[in-house]
Formats: sequence, C-alpha cells, structure tokens
Amino acid sequence: MSSAYIIANIEVTNPAQYEDYKKWSTEAMKAHGAEVCVRGGKIEVLEGDWAPQRIVVLKFPSVEAAKKFNESPEYGKARASRQGAAIMRMIVVEGL
Repeated sequence: MSSAYIIANIEVTNPAQYEDYKKWSTEAMKAHGAEVCVRGGKIEVLEGDWAPQRIVVLKFPSVEAAKKFNESPEYGKARASRQGAAIMRMIVVEGL
C-alpha cells in the first residue's frame, strides 16, 4: 500500500481569521492521523514561475485516508472557518 499526500497552496487573505482555520485544521489532522511534513515554512522558487504563498503537505497511509480526512466533519468545521480568510488550492497525490 502506498502513502498519499495532501498538498495545499494557500493564499491567506485575512490573517486574523485564518488563525481559527489553523486551530480547527490542526484538530482535524490529529483526529485523522495526518503526518505534517510541511506547514507554512519559508519558500524559495528554484525553477519556473510558480509563486506559492503558503504550502502545506500532509502524509496519510492511503488516498482513501486522505479523502476521509478531507470529507470529515472535523475538517468541515475548519473549512467553514476558512471562508473569506484564504483561497485554497489542494490536491491529493499517491506517493511512497
């Protein structure tokens, strides 16, 4: 069974409100056993014209587990708190 990663590029538009999202998303991550690999560290573009704002990478044991997290009531609460605070671009990808 391969692992899966949720990769998100977030453009924060309301930093104060985004703090609520961080609180609730942390709770959802804990509830679903997400391994936080990257969460908002310094970004340096090495090639191309990609200009990400904030990157988050979460590791899960499978794509199904990642989707379960994304569709969970716990993450739903976080998502609702993020409305108007950020523009989210998020994917799930199979990995090692």
